[in-house]
Amino acid sequence: MSTHLSGGRLNVAFLHETMRKELLNLLQLCDGPKVTIWDEWLAGPVGLVAQYSLLKEHEVVDMFPLRPGSLPLTAVKHIIFIARPKLNLMDLVADYIQSLRSKQSTPIEFHLFFVPRRSELCEKHLKNRNVFTNLSIEEFKCDIFPFDSDVMSLELQNDFRENYLEGDPTCLYNAAQALRTIQQLYGIIPRVYGKGFAAKQVWDLLCRLNKEDQGLGHKGSTTTCIDQLLLLDRAIDFTSIMTTQLTYEGLIDEIYGIKSCTAIFPGHKFAAPDDASPDVATEKKRIVLNSSEELFSELRDSSFTMVGAALSKKARVIKTQLDERHKDKSVQEIKQFVSRLPQLLADKASLAQHTTIAEYIKETTDSFEFHDTIQCEEDFLNCIENEKICNYIEDLIAQKAPLTKVLRLICLQCATGSGLRPRTWEHYRRELTQVYGLRAWLTLANLEKCGLLRAQTGARQYAVLRKALHLTMDESELDENERCYLSSKYVPLTVRLCEHISNNKGWAGITDMLGLLPGPTVEELQTLQPRMPRRNSISSENSSSIESPRVILVFFIGGCSYHEISALRNISTQEDSNVEFVILTTKMINGNTFLETLMETE
Repeated sequence: MSTHLSGGRLNVAFLHETMRKELLNLLQLCDGPKVTIWDEWLAGPVGLVAQYSLLKEHEVVDMFPLRPGSLPLTAVKHIIFIARPKLNLMDLVADYIQSLRSKQSTPIEFHLFFVPRRSELCEKHLKNRNVFTNLSIEEFKCDIFPFDSDVMSLELQNDFRENYLEGDPTCLYNAAQALRTIQQLYGIIPRVYGKGFAAKQVWDLLCRLNKEDQGLGHKGSTTTCIDQLLLLDRAIDFTSIMTTQLTYEGLIDEIYGIKSCTAIFPGHKFAAPDDASPDVATEKKRIVLNSSEELFSELRDSSFTMVGAALSKKARVIKTQLDERHKDKSVQEIKQFVSRLPQLLADKASLAQHTTIAEYIKETTDSFEFHDTIQCEEDFLNCIENEKICNYIEDLIAQKAPLTKVLRLICLQCATGSGLRPRTWEHYRRELTQVYGLRAWLTLANLEKCGLLRAQTGARQYAVLRKALHLTMDESELDENERCYLSSKYVPLTVRLCEHISNNKGWAGITDMLGLLPGPTVEELQTLQPRMPRRNSISSENSSSIESPRVILVFFIGGCSYHEISALRNISTQEDSNVEFVILTTKMINGNTFLETLMETE
């Protein structure tokens, strides 16, 4: 099930297997049939580690979401709650236990698995609710969820909000613990670089945890297979998140949302033409998106404008292969064709599926509204009229467009203009409050506190960075590789920093540029260890003279977009590249989901 996780130079399948064993070992503590009650936020990520079919093999007879309400009576002996250490979730756990205690006559043993760590505050809350003595408490130390062979996520729900808005540094501790897990599994990372306040805090916490480990005598891997670690605070680059992602995977995320490698689409176009059942046509279609599917792996990092041609080419190849069955063949050739037939039929179904998804996306990308938004973004990115009140934004406010869409463009204008002119800022604030009400005013205050909206000062940091790091380019300047992943002809600032680290093995040469970004700079050397021979490495016994490709772990603290991942993959696949990027992030985000965590609810 996890073969797609072992395709890179860093074997992510090893992490997957470690986390899976951790969960199964906990389940084995409860003998006999059991029911699991899941924190809804964790259900998807933990499903990547252990699917329901595997849990059934370990006597999990039923699963329920942890939400307000009551459970049906059950004959099982064990009920297991699997939840993050959040006080509101502890209230739900207490409600369930009290409800079942009053209704059920047969004895039940209650268990609580905290993910990834137990919390004294939560335990005290359970004591106050008089249910603590009824619970057996364990830790399910799953702090990293493997998404693909080069992508891992901590899946922290509101990490940026908690850190920058609420002043709760728990997410930084979780990030440091995740890096500690990585180093225990894959070895100490020799060179560490970073930029931003959160990056420095995570590094300091990791150093402290390493010292504690030395005192306790904990031992991890004795060799290393990651050459460099780059810690990037989301707060150093808001521009890349606010632009619309124009890659195939990026647009799926923008329009339909991708959660734990799964997207949900309307069902009517997926129904077969001869399927007369209206229920099938209206059902939602759930599709898993990762590199286990060859066609998606080929398409996901391409600009959406190139997807149609790629699908047509694939259709011609499959048709040619299937038409071979009509030719005269020997018995041996027929046997070969029959053996290939299941894969051909699977490729045909995959092609039909992605053709349908592309049709759905095209309905959005062909609209005037979409083109106007992209044009507005491109103007801001190229520093065209990004200091005055934008007519397009005014029109969106007048039409009462979704607040996230309006705020996304205002935040982009602010980031590219290195702030908003006081007159422009006051105008937007007044218009938004009048149209959207008090919620908008409170949200603007949140965005201001987090640094997404601010008044313009004398410096124009973005304009300098744009030219020095070549963040935007004209069509004539783009080579074929860059053209396939650029969103609005823009290369994310975070990607340019990764590219510099990979080419120069350090910050040397751009220290002036780093000074324009908020927060301290990290450049450290950890204890060196022997290199581990890498899976699927291009080096071999016969080619020892060739430098072994370097693996750089890029940790986005505060969230990462699919567009940034596609751009990093593109750098890795270029002919002169001798580096592979592995992405670790606190959460997968886009401009909408990022802003939604900072908005005030009704």
